[in-house]
Amino acid sequence: MKLMVNRVETHVATGGKAFDADLPAVLFLHGSGLDHRSWALQTRWFAYNGFSVLAPDFPGHSLSSGEPCKTVEDSANWLSDLLTIMRVRKVHVVGHSQGFLSALELAKLKPTAVQSLTGVATAAAIPVNPVLIETAKESALKAAEMMLQWGFGYQAHLGVSPTPGMQPIAIGRKIMGNNPLAVDLQCCADYRGGESAAEIICAPSAMILAGQDKMTPMQSGLAISGTLNAALTVLNDYGHMLPIEAPQKVLVALREFILSVESKT
Repeated sequence: MKLMVNRVETHVATGGKAFDADLPAVLFLHGSGLDHRSWALQTRWFAYNGFSVLAPDFPGHSLSSGEPCKTVEDSANWLSDLLTIMRVRKVHVVGHSQGFLSALELAKLKPTAVQSLTGVATAAAIPVNPVLIETAKESALKAAEMMLQWGFGYQAHLGVSPTPGMQPIAIGRKIMGNNPLAVDLQCCADYRGGESAAEIICAPSAMILAGQDKMTPMQSGLAISGTLNAALTVLNDYGHMLPIEAPQKVLVALREFILSVESKT
C-alpha cells in the first residue's frame, strides 16, 4: 500500500489484505537497514486471522521515499503521524532491534494508543561500534556484510533456512546494502531514552530474545524485560535477525502474547 505521510510517499505492507481500521491493529517495525520484508510471515498470519496490519518501510528505506529519520524520537513522531492518517486509535506494536527503540518512544508519546508492546532481539539501548558506523558511511554493503556475519546464529551460517530455496543472509545483504544503514546505526548509538521510557510504560509487554545474539546481547534484553514486567521468550539457537532467521518461532510467541492481550479487552 502506498500513502502520503507528511507529503512523502510511504510504502506500508498490510499482510496481503486491505487495511481495516475497525479491526484490531498490529504495527510491525523493522530494524536498522531492513524493511517490511522482515515480517513477511508474521504480517500475513495476523492479516488473515482477524487483525489489520501495518508494516511500514521507514522513510528513505526500500520502497519509501524521503529522508531517513535522524533520531529515534523523530521516528516515533513519524509513526504517530502514520497512525493518525490510518485512523488507528489502538495498536499492538512489535519492534525488531532499532524498531523497538522507536516503539518505546511511540509508547511514551501516545500511551493510550499502544495496546501492547513487543521487542524482538533488542534492548533499551543498542550501542554501536564507531568503526561499524564509519564503514557504513563508506559503504552500506560492507557494513551489512559485517552485521550479517554477527547477526545470525550458527545454523544460518551452515545454510539452514526456514524457507526452502531462500537464503536469509543473502536477502539481508541485498536489502541492507541499499538502505541508509549509517543513519540508522547512528540513531541507535545516540539514543539514551530507552530505560526512562520503559519505566513509565504501562502497556502489557513481551520480549522475544535470541540466545546467540552477538549484536544486542541477551543480558541487555533481559534487563528491560524486568523493567517492563514483560512476558519472556528466549530462542536459544538463533541470532539477532530473529524475524527472518526464526520466523515461525517468532510468530508463535507473538500470536500467543497478542491474542492473550486481546482476550482481556
